[in-house]
Amino acid sequence: MIPSWIIIGAVTFFIALGSFLITPRDVKWFAQLSRPRWLVFEALIPLIWTVIFICGAASANIVWEKNPGNIITWLLMALYLLVEIITVAYIPLMLRFRSLKVGEILGVIGLILGVVVAVCVLPISLMAALLLLPYLVWTPIGTYTTDELKELNPQDA
Repeated sequence: MIPSWIIIGAVTFFIALGSFLITPRDVKWFAQLSRPRWLVFEALIPLIWTVIFICGAASANIVWEKNPGNIITWLLMALYLLVEIITVAYIPLMLRFRSLKVGEILGVIGLILGVVVAVCVLPISLMAALLLLPYLVWTPIGTYTTDELKELNPQDA
């Protein structure tokens, strides 16, 4: 039998590959946007998201191991999956539609769902809930950054 952490890690990895649905034309649009002066950490964003996804997968694994195969556990796994899909869809959809508003909406939806997941897993495992803190801290930062980009680039809102 394959260990749960390998399956959860593989699912997380393959969903994250969805961010490669970006075309060079889409990237060019985003690269030309004006950025806030305080946005000095942009080069670190891929590393930050890698850590966040690892923490999310570890959280999901803890929840799974507490009660594997239970219907509630499966529903929680579906919530984890939904949060990751929305998170990964943020950049490709924002770039595809060339709309910062799309990115902002996905960021808010991801944050709300992240809070729901954290609240749901807290009674199961404090550690699983704590591993979601990087997502819950970073998502508002990313959403705020998108909002600031909208202010600086109203034609691309």
